[in-house]
Amino acid sequence: MKIVLAQQNYHIGNFELNTEKIISGIQDAIAQEADLVVFSELCVCGYPPRDFLEFEDFINKCYAAIDTIKAYTDRIAVIVGAPCRNPQLEGKDLFNAAWFLYEGEVKQVVHKTLLPTYDVFDEYRYFEPAYEWNVIPFKGKKLAVTICEDIWNLGDNPLYRICPMDQLILQQPDVMINISASPFDYDHDQDRKEIIRANVMKYKLPMLYSCTVGSQTEIVFDGGSLVFDAQGNIVKELPYFEEAGYTLELDELLQSTKPAPVVAHTPVKELVFDYNIDRIYQALVLGIRDYFGKMGFTKAILGSSGGIDSAVTLAIACEALGKDNVRAILLPSPYSTEHSVDDAVALSKNLDNPHDIIRISDIYESFLNTLEPHFKGLPFSLAEENLQSRIRGNLLMALSNKFGYILLNTSNKSELSTGYGTLYGDMAGGLSVLGDVYKMQVYALARYINRDREIIPANIIDKAPSAELRPNQKDSDSLPDYSILDRILYQYIERRQGPREIISLGFDTALVDRTLKLVNTNEYKRNQFCPIIRVSSKAFGVGRRVPIVGKYLS
Repeated sequence: MKIVLAQQNYHIGNFELNTEKIISGIQDAIAQEADLVVFSELCVCGYPPRDFLEFEDFINKCYAAIDTIKAYTDRIAVIVGAPCRNPQLEGKDLFNAAWFLYEGEVKQVVHKTLLPTYDVFDEYRYFEPAYEWNVIPFKGKKLAVTICEDIWNLGDNPLYRICPMDQLILQQPDVMINISASPFDYDHDQDRKEIIRANVMKYKLPMLYSCTVGSQTEIVFDGGSLVFDAQGNIVKELPYFEEAGYTLELDELLQSTKPAPVVAHTPVKELVFDYNIDRIYQALVLGIRDYFGKMGFTKAILGSSGGIDSAVTLAIACEALGKDNVRAILLPSPYSTEHSVDDAVALSKNLDNPHDIIRISDIYESFLNTLEPHFKGLPFSLAEENLQSRIRGNLLMALSNKFGYILLNTSNKSELSTGYGTLYGDMAGGLSVLGDVYKMQVYALARYINRDREIIPANIIDKAPSAELRPNQKDSDSLPDYSILDRILYQYIERRQGPREIISLGFDTALVDRTLKLVNTNEYKRNQFCPIIRVSSKAFGVGRRVPIVGKYLS
């Protein structure tokens, strides 16, 4: 039996495009004389469809797409992911399902059992878990088909009370097939391989793992589909962050007797600033490219300050969209240093992207004059600093509205965590590029961008970070050193460690208490922030739900 894994990039709710991709994948598999082609979880409608699933019209379109696709299955079997209606009155109205299509018919439908309801997942909101399990007989073989989370319950502390494969293995299947939509984070590819290997070793069967690729607003899917033999060897790993396919002979896979390697993976328990930085870079590029492409946008704009965050954002955006489609606006205030302006100009010259300088000193002075009767001679404070930031935000949005640009936000995760940003100023934007990247990771990205030649001027990387909103300002005036701050934030946000556990790692008690208070008291700012491209295991946004008015640690 010849089987094709199809790793494709779908668009949520774009049934015409998704169906065309699936049919094209079927035709390619037929050209290779394949017997079966395997697509990914909810590929028909795109993942995650969220509350679109509550619309009957949306489900009708899913069924119509299945009808279109099955017409191409007279000579080849196809496994696709799509919602399936629950015929029982009890329970949720839908299943998350794998549809087995062959000879122009729906031969069998497999329902997902384990429905993740954590972080970015909310599947139990929409789907009913499976209550029966059956292998799929096909050409003399028995296929044990599962869906994404169904294989993730083999840890020391199982999240669910059942493993679907424990039921399917009783029917003596020949191979496991898992269709998945597994989000990227910078340590997840190793977790994924470990869990697949754990299934292979437990059930003594090979596994074909077909994962989607592409970005859906915040969530990036990295692909990396896998074929494991029954000994736990990786036979094939598909590329990351791009569409791909792979054809295999099942009989050859079943006959493999190569000894399994000893593989050890230590989970990341502390922040390593340059860990998998190449993958983070690729995820951010894909996140921007798909956000713009799927929304029908073509051009981006951002404020270029001569600082590290805007420099890295600009370089990544140029890679994603093309240098001619990213406009950098330099907005120096009375407190901006000329070397920062020069650095920002040098960066745009290196990237060869369009850039403009709009000085805001006159606008700032007019605001101060207008407010003088109300400020009544009070000393310079945060109010004057934020005025500059909001003037910049207004100008960037004016240019965005006039010329059809999408404003890219340049704030990093360290700033968002601690509230070091101005609402409606530097926190403005349609998409956050670095909102899930800590400051020290931003520096690592800059070095990665410069791996072959100097794109980001060395002075931008070397100088002390500053918002330049008052004379001689440095970030260190308001925040702890980033190399320490980021490690504390990582323990609290990604690893959900409390103050006692973080202090036990050697961090100063007062610093830990202050940092956690900053995080919790600034939730109101993050709640008003734009979508963030997710690259970590715990990003701000849909995957982190913290009360704004909570008293805990604040």
